[in-house]
Amino acid sequence: MKARRILHPTDFSKASTPAFKKAMELAKQNRAELLLLHVRVPPTPLVGEGYVSPQTYQSLEASSRSWVAKQLASLLAKAKTAKVRVKSFQVDGGAPYEQIARVARSKHADLIVMGTHGRTGLSKFFMGSVAERVIPLAPCPVLMIRGK
Repeated sequence: MKARRILHPTDFSKASTPAFKKAMELAKQNRAELLLLHVRVPPTPLVGEGYVSPQTYQSLEASSRSWVAKQLASLLAKAKTAKVRVKSFQVDGGAPYEQIARVARSKHADLIVMGTHGRTGLSKFFMGSVAERVIPLAPCPVLMIRGK
């Protein structure tokens, strides 16, 4: 299979690092463009029944966006150093698995390479698996790489 565009959704966790490396390797082998994606879930202040001022919420939002931008910039730099053509995207809100599939469709991805935390038992039941939920919605093959 010749991939022209490889989508790598990342949550910046240790579980996504091996998937990022594999996505870069495949992008180099296929002379493909690597598309980095982070689906940002807007911050939800946990203050019980207390009030969160709009200024506090805006500050949390700005901090979150800034952190994601720095993480994506770091991955972009690593890919460019490895001589991989790369672009990054930050998408806000929605279910991450739906957003990943939507971006894969809109960017005409030929392959999605994503990490999985490898959860089992109760943690999988409660947390779910974004990777597993992407598969039935994806417009292309999904390569899941187990994190460490």
